[in-house]
Amino acid sequence: MKIAAAAYPIDWFDSFADYEAKLTRWVGDAEGADLLVFPEYGAMELASLGGRGVAGDLEASLHEVARHWPQIQTVHQRLAERHGCHILGASGPVFDGRRPVNRAILYGPQGIIGHQDKQIMTRFEREDWDVIGAPGLRVFDTALGRIGILICYDSEFPLLARVLAQAGVELLLVPSCTDTVAGFSRVRIGAMARALESQCVVVQAPTVGPCDWMPALDENRGRAAIYGPPDGFWPETGIIAEGPMDQPGWVMADVDLSRVGESRRNGAVLPFAHWPESDGVGLTR
Repeated sequence: MKIAAAAYPIDWFDSFADYEAKLTRWVGDAEGADLLVFPEYGAMELASLGGRGVAGDLEASLHEVARHWPQIQTVHQRLAERHGCHILGASGPVFDGRRPVNRAILYGPQGIIGHQDKQIMTRFEREDWDVIGAPGLRVFDTALGRIGILICYDSEFPLLARVLAQAGVELLLVPSCTDTVAGFSRVRIGAMARALESQCVVVQAPTVGPCDWMPALDENRGRAAIYGPPDGFWPETGIIAEGPMDQPGWVMADVDLSRVGESRRNGAVLPFAHWPESDGVGLTR
């Protein structure tokens, strides 16, 4: 299959139709891709529909974006059906309770497949934004393969990926949003490490570029990439495809997920199979 990972800029919109036009153009530009991955918090650009006062307020921006979810879903469903593809939509706030969770929705040609909420929150989300985690990982069985989603910071925790890999996940999607090179590097290193440990494919899709009207996403650093395990069946660097730093656009690659099984059975090393040998290992005196 062909995978497309977005390095996605945050834009100002005067109407929802402007957002729909942007998304339609982006999906059209990835024509031929079977799976399109958009970034964490990319939906926050819809805060612009509330005006600068709302977009510039951390709390008000969450509520403004959350109220557009029915329209967001309709647009994504229409595009996935029209292009016959799967789309991981950009994540955003959903108020299932008093405080919002950070949710990414996976769409297929027949409609919504399911959603994944972020598990572990960063300091900014906890201390400034009050966006909360919603524990519980999901496995998505699709026509493309078995997919799992680790939203940004979640990719830095190996046991989360291990749970998904043990459930048969072959493809991990990592939508991200980071405002420094250090933050991007942490997620990138985490994504590559998860590909190595679980001997699977990992797709990172970041937000990129400045946004001077919304403090929550004022700076965005990163590059889109698709990673595999450097174990003999994939590129020696583990980098299947990688885009330029901070440049908007798609990074695309053809990926054969049957190689995941080959890696796990016959790789030069077998970290997925040998993981249990690390359980319970302690210090010796």
